[in-house]
Amino acid sequence: MDSYQQTLDYLYQSLPMFQRVGAVAYKKDLVNTLTLCKTLGNPHTKFKSIHIAGTNGKGSSSHMLAAILQSAGYKTGLYTSPHLKNFTERIKVNGHEITRQFVVDFVNRIQSDLEKISPSFFETTVAMAFDYFANEKVEVAVIEVGLGGRLDSTNVITPEISLITNISWDHADLLGDTLPKIAAEKAGIIKPGVPVVISERQPPVQSVFENKANEMHSAITFASNHYDIASLGQGRFSVQHQNNRMEVELELKGSYQQKNLAGVLAVTDEIRKLGFEISEQNITEGLKKTVTLTGLKGRWQKLGENPWVVCDTGHNEAGIREVLNQIAQQKFNQLHIVWGMVKDKDPGRILKLLPANARYYFCEAKIPRALPADMLKEKAAGYGLVGESVQDVNEAIARARQRASSKDLIFIGGSTFVVAEIENL
Repeated sequence: MDSYQQTLDYLYQSLPMFQRVGAVAYKKDLVNTLTLCKTLGNPHTKFKSIHIAGTNGKGSSSHMLAAILQSAGYKTGLYTSPHLKNFTERIKVNGHEITRQFVVDFVNRIQSDLEKISPSFFETTVAMAFDYFANEKVEVAVIEVGLGGRLDSTNVITPEISLITNISWDHADLLGDTLPKIAAEKAGIIKPGVPVVISERQPPVQSVFENKANEMHSAITFASNHYDIASLGQGRFSVQHQNNRMEVELELKGSYQQKNLAGVLAVTDEIRKLGFEISEQNITEGLKKTVTLTGLKGRWQKLGENPWVVCDTGHNEAGIREVLNQIAQQKFNQLHIVWGMVKDKDPGRILKLLPANARYYFCEAKIPRALPADMLKEKAAGYGLVGESVQDVNEAIARARQRASSKDLIFIGGSTFVVAEIENL
């Protein structure tokens, strides 16, 4: 393939992609990833890594940890998914996205293997990330799980430490219909003898992690037991750990980051024990410059003022609750919500949480999984949510801007794919 666009078209069209088509793209074993890695000379064994799973918070936690490691001077790889705007956002070294030329060369190099193995889009991108990190000789890579944990393609690595963030309802059709079943899938990243940090002690699933850690002879730390964190407002937090107190300011806004912060700090403690030199100044700088250092988008991101316009990629029940809690802390006259969802999740679980006093603009992302805007409007009406159906995301935002006064708040969300289509993000 000659061009980057041709290469992307090949990846998207010939390999099943979960983000676009849903469950049919989910491969329930690691065989393809292991086979791909073997053909590449097992690049995943050539760098140290931190592995991060969880329902909510794993993306933010991944970026915060990468920023702290970068601040400490380590050459840091970062693998996350899905991307918002450009495919290359998934794979970064020290905040710089993988080069388009590497993507083209990689696919050309292994095209015959891809056609023989028939991996999914995700399996291929994971192998690409590992190959890139090995090629770039990163000192450490922060690897975010795509979906679940136990059977996720990223789970071929043996990390220095594992982190599991919040557990809540998402992808129940693939991961299980109870929180303990979902937690068991996430716990699948716990490796023999590798310490694991759990960001938040959640009684319904605590024993799942404890049992798995015992089985694997892995030291387990519940971060929320060791870090007393209080919000000081405006993204600032007071952190008490043993006899040490410090104040941190997060560039990632949203009060829900408080839950992620404990896990990130506990992981930092663990990797220090392994010989990584990370000062308190590296920590505060990494947290204060997370977006700047890593290029993260879509987490309580401000897009405009007068009216204030904010987007967030939170899309499952727990994530939406956190976003709504954040909205409730803001001052505004009228709330306008531009909202879209995917059709393979139970919309009722989310719609029943949304405020009836907002004005809604129901839209749909340009992917096969999108729930049609008219259908979403109809379902939302059953929960007392009133608004209009405007298919295109940006047209819906323009409509909300027309209707809003300078003291109103416009929120855009419901799906990562809605946020991804915002122009000038």
